[in-house]
Amino acid sequence: SPPAAVSQVTVRDALNQALDEELERDERVFLLGEEVAQYDGAYKISRGLWKKYGDKRVIDTPISEMGFAGIAVGAAMVWLRPVCEFMTFNFSMQAIDQVINSAAKTCYMSAGSIAVPIVFRGPNGASAGVAAQHSQCFAAWYGHCPGLKVVSPWSSEDAKGLLKAAIRDDNPVVMLESELLYGVPFEMSEQAQSKEFVIPIGKAKIEKPGTHVTLVAHSRPVGHCLEAAAVLSKEGVECEVINLRTIRPMDIETVEASVVKTNHLVTVEGGWPQFGVGAEICARIMEGPAFNYLDAPAVRVTGADVPMPYAKILEDNSIPQVKDIVFAVKKALNI
Repeated sequence: SPPAAVSQVTVRDALNQALDEELERDERVFLLGEEVAQYDGAYKISRGLWKKYGDKRVIDTPISEMGFAGIAVGAAMVWLRPVCEFMTFNFSMQAIDQVINSAAKTCYMSAGSIAVPIVFRGPNGASAGVAAQHSQCFAAWYGHCPGLKVVSPWSSEDAKGLLKAAIRDDNPVVMLESELLYGVPFEMSEQAQSKEFVIPIGKAKIEKPGTHVTLVAHSRPVGHCLEAAAVLSKEGVECEVINLRTIRPMDIETVEASVVKTNHLVTVEGGWPQFGVGAEICARIMEGPAFNYLDAPAVRVTGADVPMPYAKILEDNSIPQVKDIVFAVKKALNI
């Protein structure tokens, strides 16, 4: 059979495709948030959707996260399927009561009789030069809470497949995107561009097989891990790179199987070290069957334990770079 067609698609276009397809597929789906309609989205994720679907399906909201997130949660409780965009996840703090106390807990507190099929999505973590109030990663915050599912895509395929899965899921899903990835093109297969393409929530992907050390990351640091792996490969070190894709429920089995094979673990994330995603992975490996296979302590590569500085050079020093990953791998391997 001829090779499947592969084309380059940006993360922005992959998200736009997913929203377009799901709005078309199910009339209960609607998008709301600041600037999502007439302006085509602050980051142009919703470009063309208002013109195509109109005011009832793509809704511009006032600057009031607590208000529009609450409206969205209420709509989900009566079986609509809202996609609620936060212009940055830092602003979801205004609405965290709605996300946690209303959306996440209602199914349990209603003994399963009220589902809340909602997606909260938008850029998460550091961008470039937006300082402390716009640069925090909320993966650990939202990943902490039962009742939520939390996804964190890296590639265009991740973005499309996970957003479609999130919209179709009957649970509240928090989708943490990276603003710095929106304009980045990735190869997407014909299959990934089909209308029925979804990525199961809760399943990690091995982006590069390897034998010497397991690198686990989510969102933008996955790319850094692959770059570090390419550098280390020239020195005879083969890294296995795992793209988590989902923060909750976490696919610890894939990480365990890899650690059993490589005997070394390095976790990489843009968030803060304390109580972070890497800390959780290390604890789960420690408590599980893979611990006996470790030949050295696991190493975490994280953001610096400071509010994000504004100056570019300080910002670069606060976010994991390729050199930091290479250094951590050498430390884990004692080379």
